[in-house]
Amino acid sequence: MLDHLIKGAIVVDGSGTAGFVGDVGVRDGRVVAIGDVDESARRTIDADGHVVCPGFVDPHTHYDAQLFWDPFATPSNVHGVTSVIGGNCSFALAPLHDVDADYTRRMMAKVEGMPLAALEQGVPWTWESFGEYLDALEGRIAVNAGFIAGHSALRRYVLGPTANVTAADHTTLPALQTALADALRQGALGFSTDISRVHSDGDGAPVPARGSDAAEVLALCEVVGQHPGTTLAGIFEGGSDGFSEVELELLSGMSATANRLLNWNVLVVDAKAPGRVDRQMALSRRARTVGGRVVALMMPTIVPMNMSFGTYCALFLMPGWGPIMKLPVSERVEALRNPENRRMMLTRADSDEAGMFRRLADFGGYVIGDTFSDANRGLSGRVVRDIARERNADPFDTLVDIVIEDDLRTILWPSAPDDDAPHWALRQSLWDDPDVLLGGSDAGAHLDRMCGGSYPTQFLADMIRGRRSMSLEHAVHLITAKPAQLFGLRDRGRVAVGAIADLVVFDPDTVDAAPARLVRDLPGGSARLTADATGIAHIFVNGVETVTDGVVTGALSGTVLRSGRDTVTVTARS
Repeated sequence: MLDHLIKGAIVVDGSGTAGFVGDVGVRDGRVVAIGDVDESARRTIDADGHVVCPGFVDPHTHYDAQLFWDPFATPSNVHGVTSVIGGNCSFALAPLHDVDADYTRRMMAKVEGMPLAALEQGVPWTWESFGEYLDALEGRIAVNAGFIAGHSALRRYVLGPTANVTAADHTTLPALQTALADALRQGALGFSTDISRVHSDGDGAPVPARGSDAAEVLALCEVVGQHPGTTLAGIFEGGSDGFSEVELELLSGMSATANRLLNWNVLVVDAKAPGRVDRQMALSRRARTVGGRVVALMMPTIVPMNMSFGTYCALFLMPGWGPIMKLPVSERVEALRNPENRRMMLTRADSDEAGMFRRLADFGGYVIGDTFSDANRGLSGRVVRDIARERNADPFDTLVDIVIEDDLRTILWPSAPDDDAPHWALRQSLWDDPDVLLGGSDAGAHLDRMCGGSYPTQFLADMIRGRRSMSLEHAVHLITAKPAQLFGLRDRGRVAVGAIADLVVFDPDTVDAAPARLVRDLPGGSARLTADATGIAHIFVNGVETVTDGVVTGALSGTVLRSGRDTVTVTARS
């Protein structure tokens, strides 16, 4: 007898080939029958007019902490994501000495926008080894979750407080290699690093990964190559505007040394500077010449994102803004009153040196969100350009005047300057590139700033009923089988006999993501952005239904994905 029989669905199997009407039978966590299935089942689902496809795979999340207070990985789960990858950007929660827990919490709060109170109250912090961290999650989550060993975590564990500024030497490098090897043996999916000048810890110092040198990074990649089912990941300075020669050599060398695929986050296009894409993709071309393979992650949707002059966000990363934005609030306010500072900030934000952050420089297009002062009453929901016109003032001056009245607490919603035909054409020209992978949601990070976890349903809605720039079958392939294959996820990413039953059943006429909204339900009462899904009828993780009609069932059927056991080796060289 089957556990579940999904009857009369449009089967889109993840391969990219044409869908067909048929049944899917599930037993003991696996797909055991496809086609005209007449075997009896404990539960039969009438899926007439609905699509059944593999669960979606999100290759870049930061659910490392959130899964302890939210085992469902909200909101990714209701949008059909059944497998997530964490430990990205060098930030993992293990290995960990007890004395470093506070440092790690403050670093994650600063660089990944996780509320400190939630990290303090919602995470047990009872482990030391990577394996103990994975064990703390095993059997307690509703999605499949794999975690990469993070360079910053490894360096803090081995080098302690000097990790931010000290490169490994002949004594500490072997210790780092051993720590990484231990994590990989215990199930880490690979190694991630961070070469980004904008990433600082809770004290304002460079994150530990930035204290390394090329020799150390390559030595750690050698270790990765010695373990099956592993991969490489990172966030790099050149990702925003094009890679330097030093980066091209190092990152290509990382992949070639490990003989593993390296992915980087995140490719953002600018139709006004189309040559930037070629500079960014030059890394993949260089990697091939030395026996490596590098893949860029790219979101297929525009992610809802808010900003603030008061708390860390992308505005802090604008060229020249850092010294002002790092000041205490009272001093920052005074600096922002200075007309010369304002002109400098505006000029540099709207310059080539801003790279991908230049897209945030249309300050007149910002929409005012929450306000906190009598002076700003009635401004919520209004566009800055309209307010500036009424005041006969410059839009940037108007915006800064508004946030000063709120002691910098004003919530700002940037316009989407890349939501036009030229930008979408440039995006879509890259989606089929073998060196581009759709994903990069950052789900689990920047919780009150952005909501990237809803991208699968938003993408499908766009492809089915919006721009229709590719078939449903091809769209499903790009967010199921392709990421599963590149990460070597064993028996996932396909609807096939013998495959693990990670399945999504949805209505193609209504599948979509609702607008993002702010809720206050985190440990400690902090806020997060979330988005509901529409058109999602059923989601199965390992053959167990975890979502019914958009509502979580409470089942915790997810597994911790461990290298070797749950992954196969994907090499850079065939």
